[in-house]
Amino acid sequence: MAAIHYMSQEGLDKLKKELAEALAQRPVISAAIAEAREKGDLSENAEYESAREAQGLLEMKIANLQNQVANAKVVDASQLGTDKVQMLNKVKVQNLSAGMTMEFTIVGETEADFSKGRLAATTPIGKALMGHGKGDVVEAQVPSGTIKFKILEISL
Repeated sequence: MAAIHYMSQEGLDKLKKELAEALAQRPVISAAIAEAREKGDLSENAEYESAREAQGLLEMKIANLQNQVANAKVVDASQLGTDKVQMLNKVKVQNLSAGMTMEFTIVGETEADFSKGRLAATTPIGKALMGHGKGDVVEAQVPSGTIKFKILEISL
């Protein structure tokens, strides 16, 4: 059974656009392969090998994107609450080890971007926060050890 990819409608739209762009590259790469094939001996044709490798990478990307789109489950933000941390919630936490306050939006893996405060629910910190409420102290196992967070606020 394929893994479900939880995401916002915006995230699904972005994936679909990326898939359409990847599919549009197929004819370009096919043309490059045909052009390289016309140049003769394929066993020593670096241009042909390069185009075939690019085609393989593109097909892998297309298959991955098709899988993500096919298994996408859009989270309806209007159905969300703020009593417990869940997908698409904004969560304000205090790192009890460092004493600093941080804010994250919990998203699916395909939408994660830590530099923009978008934290994947599948990360150690995301997993630790999921299902907990305001005032709870949670522990996240990260490569450098254990970090404790206090949930200060949950919003949409």
